[in-house]
Amino acid sequence: MSGRSYFVTGTDTGVGKTLVASALIHLHAARGVRAGGMKPVASGAFLQDGVWCNEDVQALQAAANVDLPVHLVNPYLLRQATAPHIAAAEEGVQIALDHLALCHAQLQSACDVLIVEGAGGFMVPLDADHNSDDLVARLGLPVILVVGIRLGCINHALLSALAICARGLRLAGWVANHVDARETQAGAMVNTLVQRLQAPLLGRLPWSPEMTAAQVAGLLTWPDPS
Repeated sequence: MSGRSYFVTGTDTGVGKTLVASALIHLHAARGVRAGGMKPVASGAFLQDGVWCNEDVQALQAAANVDLPVHLVNPYLLRQATAPHIAAAEEGVQIALDHLALCHAQLQSACDVLIVEGAGGFMVPLDADHNSDDLVARLGLPVILVVGIRLGCINHALLSALAICARGLRLAGWVANHVDARETQAGAMVNTLVQRLQAPLLGRLPWSPEMTAAQVAGLLTWPDPS
């Protein structure tokens, strides 16, 4: 029997998707269910003991309590730290949604809860023909939106929510991540989004460069009671 799967996206790159995704995995692992993660496409790699690795992928694996093959967790690892479609084109990599769907199905069968972290925002291009939202629609996953609370985030969050709904997908919840310590109107921004986003606020993360996935897990609620 396949487990439940959720897609974590963000209003932008660098808003804390990996931290939130890892925290959600940690939250379920701590409850004793089989919890794992997937990063379908990752950009930015480094050599470790002769093997190309990615920090986001390593974070998801560290939070999981299921030993999952890395070639399923991260089917496409691009070496350049840039937009996936640019890196893929320059590296001669063809990203196939069919392959990603197959990898997802295998992971889902091994987990009770599978957290899938996207690259960048909801509609970031993956190749010349497909965007990230095409993959999410193909998999039919509910979406959790990480909002980086800073100037411009209200527009970014509302546009992201519209794009999610336009694909016929459910916005299961959102997380407010305070990424700018200098932002004096953060509270007002969050309150505005609470009023306007048709999805529950799953947690508010204070600005802190040192927070771990375990600490963040304690600040989050899970969107679905089942």
